[in-house]
Amino acid sequence: MVARLLLLRARPRRPAGGPGPVCRRLSAGSGPREYLQRSIVPTMHFQDSLPRLPIPKLEDTIKRYLRAQKPLLDDGQFRKTEQFCKSFENGIGKELHEQLVAQDKQNKHTSYISGPWFDMYLTARDPVVLNFNPFMAFNPDPKSEYNDQLIRATNMTISAIRFLKTLRAGLLEPEVFHLNPAKSDTDTFKRLIRFVPSSLSWYGAYLVNAYPLDMSQYFRLFNSTRLPRPVRDELVTDESARHLLVLRKGHFYVFDVLDQDGNIVSASEIQAHLKYILSDSSATPDFPLAYLTTENRDVWAELRERLVSGGNEEALRKVDSAVFCLCLDDFPIKDLVHLSHTMLHSDGTNRWFDKSFNLILAKDGTAAVHFEHAWGDGVAVLRFFNEVFKDSTQAPAITPQSQPAHTDSSAAVRRLNFKLDDAMKASIGAAKDKFDAIVKTLTIDFIQFQRGGKEFLKNQKLSPDAVAQLAFQMAFLRQYGRTVATYESCSTAAFKHGRTETIRPASIFTKKCSEAFVREPSRHSAGELCQMMAECSTYHGQLTKEAAMGQGFDRHLFALRYLAAAKGIALPELYLDPAYRQINHNILSTSTLSSSTVNIGGFAPVVPDGFGIGYAVHDKWIGCNVSSYPGRNAREFLQCVEKALEDIFDAIEGKRIKT
Repeated sequence: MVARLLLLRARPRRPAGGPGPVCRRLSAGSGPREYLQRSIVPTMHFQDSLPRLPIPKLEDTIKRYLRAQKPLLDDGQFRKTEQFCKSFENGIGKELHEQLVAQDKQNKHTSYISGPWFDMYLTARDPVVLNFNPFMAFNPDPKSEYNDQLIRATNMTISAIRFLKTLRAGLLEPEVFHLNPAKSDTDTFKRLIRFVPSSLSWYGAYLVNAYPLDMSQYFRLFNSTRLPRPVRDELVTDESARHLLVLRKGHFYVFDVLDQDGNIVSASEIQAHLKYILSDSSATPDFPLAYLTTENRDVWAELRERLVSGGNEEALRKVDSAVFCLCLDDFPIKDLVHLSHTMLHSDGTNRWFDKSFNLILAKDGTAAVHFEHAWGDGVAVLRFFNEVFKDSTQAPAITPQSQPAHTDSSAAVRRLNFKLDDAMKASIGAAKDKFDAIVKTLTIDFIQFQRGGKEFLKNQKLSPDAVAQLAFQMAFLRQYGRTVATYESCSTAAFKHGRTETIRPASIFTKKCSEAFVREPSRHSAGELCQMMAECSTYHGQLTKEAAMGQGFDRHLFALRYLAAAKGIALPELYLDPAYRQINHNILSTSTLSSSTVNIGGFAPVVPDGFGIGYAVHDKWIGCNVSSYPGRNAREFLQCVEKALEDIFDAIEGKRIKT
């Protein structure tokens, strides 16, 4: 139960002090309210006492790995893989595991996966856009007049700065998963737990069925960027910087959003500065610098060195150290497909893909967060996302009637100018050509299945996530006739410096069930199909629990491989097995986030012949947003997902499956 709830699908938090008011309260005084909330429990109160991410037993990892391989291999291949596993477990794998455990005991301040996982991201040389960075789009502001681009950009900017200030002051409510909120999410509990020393506080929360989550990534939300370096990129954070970076039509603008005392600049001034930027009639530059962040990381690292030596060091420092990047687009959003393309990649001119996040606002006020993935995972971003949505809609800093300050924005706002020689212009042109070519090949499509969702499935005692994952297995089998490697992300934030673990949704149970539905539905009664679905649901629940508790196999095998490479040991045979390569070639890459503030989210496929599947099982409907390159057909896959869900619901209702 606990584990299932510790997945990335964090529930939206209610703001401190209870549900938001029906009518909006405006910040008192001349300047914005400085803080989102004033938690009586310090933000990082539980961090020191969080449990450590366990290293699974090697024999358990091997068993889980083989169970995940079973549906992907024929009998001959499986026997070979079993042999590789046996040799590994009794030989070099055992030695590496013992070394990993010993190393972990020497590094109790962190987790065994944290360093290798940072390295995995930062040494990757592929461009961050499309290969790593995802997006999440906000729902519209419930009051339509607040969706004006200038109004919403001002309110969201101030809410984001309030989040920053609240976090740094230690006043942000700690991130806690409450299994029994009536007991633990109370003022009484908070007043008691704050007096428990940090070294013991986690245990106090555990006693009332509350599970504090790791918050070590949160500081990287602000003033942070990923710098391109040869071989391995670098994450940098400069908390002394007080300015916002705004991109519009490929131009870079900066202005202070915090004054010298660290107070938020008045809302009317921020509104005036954004209005000034929106009124700039300059055309898009012929060579937009932002294209360089779409490049191969080694290429971009070399170009950045040339930019620095060419007199652009100070301007680049302004970009890198900015509190965050606000992107103001000059066009409205047409539909959900256009929204996904815009927020995932756009045309490359008006995003700085290396920033920890870009807050994007289209002309019609449609908003999204696009984030770089090396520094952190969905839990931290979703908390920020939810708080910004709630604060900007329930306590907006300005209203549609608010007037911008009478201030000289031309003096306060600085447009950054970059010195570009002919060689750099040619490099920007080359980056643009490559980016345009890859973007043209990406298809994104979505469905909204309206027949039912979480409520209906839970009433049938089926895991909603298991049903969604089963539908993807059935769809791929119908479309391509086979079962393939499938990845579902699961947070391990219940542990100190936890990142993610992989749930492997393709199992012998989903394979058997999918084949029954797709290949021979007439041979099975609705009751038999429901029994198979129940088996899938139970097993998926077990996998989910294991993953959230740090008991998957993927991160353990990854860490052992990383350790072998670090020690100069020849790659063990297990990793050379074609079956290992195949299970890590994730054709179905899936991730779910469920929050009442999220409209839609998505990412690109992680392999050229794969699908990128963002999905959410809502109370009464199921949403699915899928991306693909020309090797796969996203529209057809979604038609197969819809057919799978119809068949599943028909079986639950005792109806015959339509062929």
